[in-house]
Amino acid sequence: MDLRIKVAQAVHVLNHDAQSCNRVAANQWLVHFQQTDAVWEVATSILTSDHLRSSDFEVEFFAAQILKRKIQNEGHCLQLGAKEALLNALLVAAKRFSSGPPQLLTQICLALSALIVHAAEHEKPIEQLFYSLQNLQSQDGGNLAVLEMLTVLPEEIVDNQNADCRLSAACRSHHGQEVHENIPDGFRSLRCLLLSCLVLICSYHFLDQLLAQTPMVLEFLLQQSEKGFDGVMQIPEQNRKILRCLLSWVRAGCFSEIPQGSLSAHPLLNVVFNSLQVSSSFDSAVEVLTELITRHEGLPPVLLSRIYFLKEMLLLPALTNGDEKVIGGLARLLSEIGQAAPAMIAEASAEALALAEALLSCVKFPSEDWEIADSTLQFWSTLASFMLGLDVDIANFRKHFEDVFISIFSALLDALLLRAQVDESTCSDDSGVVDLPDGLVQFRMNLVELLVDICQLLGSTAFMQKIFCGGWMSVNIPPPWKEVEAKLFALNVVSEMILQEGQSPDFSAIMQLVIALSARPSAELKGFICLVYRALADIIGSYSKWLSAFQSNARPLLLFLATGISELPSSNSCACALRKFCEDASAVIYEQSNLEILMWIGEGLEKRHLPLEDEEEVVSAISLILSSLPNRELKNNLLTRLLSASYGAISKLISENGNHAQRRNPATYAQTLSSATRGLYRMGTVFSYLSTPHPNGPADDDPILALLRVFWPILEKLFSSPHMENGTLSTAACRALSQAIQSSGQHFFTLLPSILDCLSANFSMFQDRECFIRTASVVIEEFGQKEEYGPLFVTTFERFTQAASVMSLNSSYICDQEPDLVEAYMNFVSTFIRGLHKDVLAVSASSLQVSFQKAAICSTAMHRGFLEEALTSLTETITCVPEEPFNAMVIRVACHCGSQVRRNLATGGRNLQLKRKDTLEGNSQLGFFACMAPSCGTRSSSRVS
Repeated sequence: MDLRIKVAQAVHVLNHDAQSCNRVAANQWLVHFQQTDAVWEVATSILTSDHLRSSDFEVEFFAAQILKRKIQNEGHCLQLGAKEALLNALLVAAKRFSSGPPQLLTQICLALSALIVHAAEHEKPIEQLFYSLQNLQSQDGGNLAVLEMLTVLPEEIVDNQNADCRLSAACRSHHGQEVHENIPDGFRSLRCLLLSCLVLICSYHFLDQLLAQTPMVLEFLLQQSEKGFDGVMQIPEQNRKILRCLLSWVRAGCFSEIPQGSLSAHPLLNVVFNSLQVSSSFDSAVEVLTELITRHEGLPPVLLSRIYFLKEMLLLPALTNGDEKVIGGLARLLSEIGQAAPAMIAEASAEALALAEALLSCVKFPSEDWEIADSTLQFWSTLASFMLGLDVDIANFRKHFEDVFISIFSALLDALLLRAQVDESTCSDDSGVVDLPDGLVQFRMNLVELLVDICQLLGSTAFMQKIFCGGWMSVNIPPPWKEVEAKLFALNVVSEMILQEGQSPDFSAIMQLVIALSARPSAELKGFICLVYRALADIIGSYSKWLSAFQSNARPLLLFLATGISELPSSNSCACALRKFCEDASAVIYEQSNLEILMWIGEGLEKRHLPLEDEEEVVSAISLILSSLPNRELKNNLLTRLLSASYGAISKLISENGNHAQRRNPATYAQTLSSATRGLYRMGTVFSYLSTPHPNGPADDDPILALLRVFWPILEKLFSSPHMENGTLSTAACRALSQAIQSSGQHFFTLLPSILDCLSANFSMFQDRECFIRTASVVIEEFGQKEEYGPLFVTTFERFTQAASVMSLNSSYICDQEPDLVEAYMNFVSTFIRGLHKDVLAVSASSLQVSFQKAAICSTAMHRGFLEEALTSLTETITCVPEEPFNAMVIRVACHCGSQVRRNLATGGRNLQLKRKDTLEGNSQLGFFACMAPSCGTRSSSRVS
């Protein structure tokens, strides 16, 4: 059977057969067929002959596609004669399908473009193609094929120049086969560089040849725009194709050789402008003009001179009719004009002001999404930045600036606040959903920089007057919640700038809003009101320093935040605001009623089930206040109240009577575990805010000592319980213990044996829990210099090192599979070396040898940095460790490390030589390492190892 018929049948089966097995078989056959040399002849025949039915578009499209791929992958292998024959065949196919289907004609032109790119044998392949196109143009209907080819060719050549094209990959692959292993690296790199340069030169050579045809192409486009295609297609479609072709050549740089002054008078520019008035070609015309603006600095003044045509003839009718397509396109075009020449807009000519007014109307347009307004933001930001950079101290300019641009940016602020509002229908009062639409979220993110610039231009006083104008709270009229929420967003965005100016604003409207929302029942804090609540909480956090300056504000603010923390949509904002408020207002919160509000918040955390990050913010805020209370008795009582629920949750978990009953009910046990875990996190956070006030010894009423009397017995029982197999619980317990030790180390001095025993024993049982090693590192860091506990530290080090999980780190692959364990253990070794007395290190020589054997393996994995840190610390203590074979091990490990750590070890060796004359004689390896350190080469390192 003829291969062409087989291909046609396989394509039909692939696209239409109901049986999946038949489709799979057809696909496999076609994939195999594409890898054969028969593709060249079969695909060309399908595209150039009339043996198939005229309706076999799928077969012809498949033939064009595989021919394009074949040329891209193997075109460089074709002989010169084969390439010329293929070029002629593709031109015939382009003529045959010039009137459609358009997708097929595009694929044929793409194949032609790929062939030209691979036609390296020809000195001027572009000229050869254009000669062929001139012949094609003279045939009936050939202009359509020529137009499509002229559209595709620049895109393909530019793409090949900007990307890692297949031609460059083929050249590198061909020449790379000649590179042998015995060629030095330097010559190999030079050859690769030269090959890359050759490919790049070829790409630019193609582009230069292409641009040399610019006059001919522009003349062709102008002729077609005037006389058309002899009725082959409708005029709107004809104009769209011409503009698409022109856009390809503009992006390739076709006007780069034309003088800037003559570009504005080019007849094609009038063609583009006239196309703006035709709906079908409007988008293409906008694209062409936008691309021209970005490439030719002389064009914006020309386009600005036509602003009245753009505004009066196109924009105003579109605004009246609600034509979002035209409004959006003109918004992009006018923004590009102003953004390209802000100095021209700053001159405030009549045309410049008309452009600004036109863009303001675009921002105000109430479209369903925010794309139109968003497209103008970059222009306004560019103009504002230009204004801020000008010298406004000149009296005449200042007056001109204030008379013109202050009013413009003031009106812009009003428009932006209007567009930044939320549609209340996007929030469901029943479900409590308060997520902003994605488009509005992105618009507000893009709006931040511009709002800051506007605030700087107008001044903080004028900006805040715009925000608070009209009043927010009225006795008889419901608050305009959409407007209020948008203004709160803007006020929060500019908080840093307003705070920097140092003026004390009038926040009475904010406090009225706080009181009004606090008085609402919690059942009403749903839907859109949650957005307002969240935005107001952000304001409290940003302006807490000023809001806390008045004692009367403290109670309503705390009540407001306490209510918002209970509602999940606003919990994060309220929790963060509470922490910031407590940081800035610690003095005003000491009043008993305010402390009670804080305690009410803290004691209710067990029931609220907030996200852990929100709960930590709340506990941090409360701990900050309680830790700074001057009355120690009051402090102890409130701390005990705050942690009472936490103690109870842990005690419930480890109680002997309820242990087995809990495990029989998985849901209850999971809830108990979660409560205990949260309690541990709260306890750790509280400890992190406490510190020992008496360096000479603890006082009887020391708050830390009072907490520890309850904390450690409970924690010790927990460490001894089987519940520690839960990873989340064990991590929380170790975190709480670490923070307690770091805050009150001296109180744990007598408990060190119990603590280290608990940590090492638990790691032995649950060796996937690196948190035990991390906590032990904290213990060593705090108490490492206590010589009396040296044997205890050595024993702990040995137990960690001899654990099965650590001993299994015998390959870089395993190290990469256990990154957390490697990091924790290497940090522990580093802390052990830095923190312990030299005599203790001498006793630990055997364990250190094992640890550095593991370090040598880890150095080839992803955790090389931890090894270098440990080796760097070792240089300070190496004299106290038996020299053989430990120093040899250190040197072998160092050979895997970077040059800096080898220099550190070399410096250590030289320092030892000054202290002890026989260093180099007694330790030849270290001395040799000191001598070879400056080279730090790979070959030297390998000889040492």
